Amino acid sequence: MNIFFVIIISALVLDYCLSFLVRALNVRSLDPNLPEEFSDVYDENKYSKSQSYTKDKESFSHVTSTFSFLLSLSIIFFGLYDIADQFVRGFGYGEVVNGLLFFGLLMVLSDIITLPFSLYNNFVIEKRYGFNKMTLSTFFVDKLKGYFLSALIGAPVVALLLYFFESFGELAWLYAWGLMAVFTLAMQPLFNLFIAPMFNKFTPLEEGPLLTKISEYLKKVDFPVAKLEVMDGSKRTSHSNAYFSGLGKNKRIALFDTLLESQSDDEIVSVIAHEVGHYKLKHIQKGIVASLAQTGVTFFIMSLFIKNQMLFDVFKMQDLSVYGSLIFFSMLYSPISMVLGFVFSYISRKNEFEADKYSADTTGHPEHLVSSLKKLSADNLGNLTPHWLNVLLNYSHPPVLDRISTLRSLKS
Repeated sequence: MNIFFVIIISALVLDYCLSFLVRALNVRSLDPNLPEEFSDVYDENKYSKSQSYTKDKESFSHVTSTFSFLLSLSIIFFGLYDIADQFVRGFGYGEVVNGLLFFGLLMVLSDIITLPFSLYNNFVIEKRYGFNKMTLSTFFVDKLKGYFLSALIGAPVVALLLYFFESFGELAWLYAWGLMAVFTLAMQPLFNLFIAPMFNKFTPLEEGPLLTKISEYLKKVDFPVAKLEVMDGSKRTSHSNAYFSGLGKNKRIALFDTLLESQSDDEIVSVIAHEVGHYKLKHIQKGIVASLAQTGVTFFIMSLFIKNQMLFDVFKMQDLSVYGSLIFFSMLYSPISMVLGFVFSYISRKNEFEADKYSADTTGHPEHLVSSLKKLSADNLGNLTPHWLNVLLNYSHPPVLDRISTLRSLKS
């Protein structure tokens, strides 16, 4: 028995069964009684609607995950990766170009196969609950832009990775690690200057009380930003959000226009203070370092499995290749990835509590962040009572009631 086959199939089965169990427990944990804390932002109808939204999303995830699980098994047992590999090899190019064609073919096929699910999620479920604002033309134009970015940015990076592992032997993982470190740092300015404006319109926040309050707060905590902008998030969704991007002197704050419509000036300042807290407490920097360290270790371990015959036998491959090794190793490595995912999710939840405290301490008004969190949860029809196992395995943020309880204790 091929041990790699056992590990990969076991990981797929475990992941599917665990995900199925968590979704079932999550639905069972829905409490029909509205938490008193949220009585000012929910009525009975809206609360019932939020629970229906959770049930619909979980039911849809049952369908998509089952389809993905069966498709993954079919690909392995019927040797479909080899069919794709023989197809691209038929063009007669070298290994690097073969790899690009192989990844490109898989990406396009995956996109075509999952397209009905994406359309149903956006134009049936999200529309049913008033969230989807996209037109079909916007949806497909976004797809084309995604392909363009994959060819312009993704393809050169993948080509270099393949070249390194084809050319530099035992040191290839080190070159690959260096490339990914440069790419990670370069993506921040690329995202701000090129990628984000391809999908959304950004306009400077207008002069007024909100801009004054934000500017005064940023000056108070000594946190200069290059841009403070409003993003037309309502072009695609009515979900509310805000985000920071950039490093050093090129930091940018982007506020969804939907956030400005639903939150008071003080609540928005509290959200910004929370995000500033992530920077001031060095969560962003630590996250980048941890990610790069994980990438380096992963590349090193992967280098030990490049063109491993036993691994390729699992997928019924006729020819060994670096690009096949990248995909197959990621499946072999998935149990470790799952464990690391749990660890990073725990750290992320811990960081969220710390950023909440920073917001409360520096604004002096924890109740502003409390009311903001409540509105965000209500506007997004968030699940107020997720099952603890779902939180443990999947949540990068603590449940909103836990965050509010902690903020209340700070206030007291």
